[in-house]
Amino acid sequence: MLSTFLRHGQKVLVYPSAFEKRPREVALPSDLGLEYSDLTLVTSDKAVLHCYLVLQAQQSPVRIRENANRDFHNIDTGFIPPTSYDSPAVATLILFHGNGMNYGDLVYAAKRFIMRRCNVLMLSYRGYGDSEGVPSERGLRLDAQAALDHVKSDPELSTTPTILFGTSLGGAVAIDLASRNPSSISALIVENTFTSLPGVVRDWPGIGIFSFLCFQKWNSASKIPLIPTTMPILMLSGTQDEVVPKKHMETLWEIARKRGDGTADRDTFETFADGKHSDTFICPRYWSTVGEFLTKVTA
Repeated sequence: MLSTFLRHGQKVLVYPSAFEKRPREVALPSDLGLEYSDLTLVTSDKAVLHCYLVLQAQQSPVRIRENANRDFHNIDTGFIPPTSYDSPAVATLILFHGNGMNYGDLVYAAKRFIMRRCNVLMLSYRGYGDSEGVPSERGLRLDAQAALDHVKSDPELSTTPTILFGTSLGGAVAIDLASRNPSSISALIVENTFTSLPGVVRDWPGIGIFSFLCFQKWNSASKIPLIPTTMPILMLSGTQDEVVPKKHMETLWEIARKRGDGTADRDTFETFADGKHSDTFICPRYWSTVGEFLTKVTA
């Protein structure tokens, strides 16, 4: 009985948005002027996931500009949106959200990537948003694999480089997926993620001594060495992060730099002095840093 309580209670703490009594409304890409399709994925264990697919070729620059007043994250100073989206996409991004979020919370990121000529798949984990099932580490790994398999089997999406983007827990999901599919992924971007969940718990006052009871591990520190140096990594760290201490990102960066022969010179680590756990993306230089990385890895 104690084991059951610990496992279920831990899932509620680790995946809170999946257990909300009154789930939040899921934002739509169209809220920011993006054309999109609802995408249904079925995982290898038959979980049904309801996701968003945004193709850059289907976008209207006029509609995006008309919706700019609804985009409260419109912070790309100096960046001029393209006047046409007729050119082929340069990459396909798979976005992985945090544990207290849902896939609709990533529409701001989707718009930024679309404006840089990328296709975007926003994955909704099992139990989150409109997706079925109950989240777990094993389950989310299957969810991420289903998203990647879809991209690689799609006649249009498979012709572009596949890049992963994950924030917080989503960073751990992205790192895990990259470590298991090194030849299928071209680049990895992670923001404010952790070395492992037990490592985060150890840093929490009062309950740190119970970190050994964590059944959900998400041990990114052990998986980054499995990612080859041919897969560039961009790490984005808000130094005022109040949820995941900045030392987690610093440690992951040290591990990443030691991959292979220690010459992973295409990797980038960027810090943001005012960035907290949930608002680093609005810091100056954030999206210009992402844009420069995308240009480098898709050139």
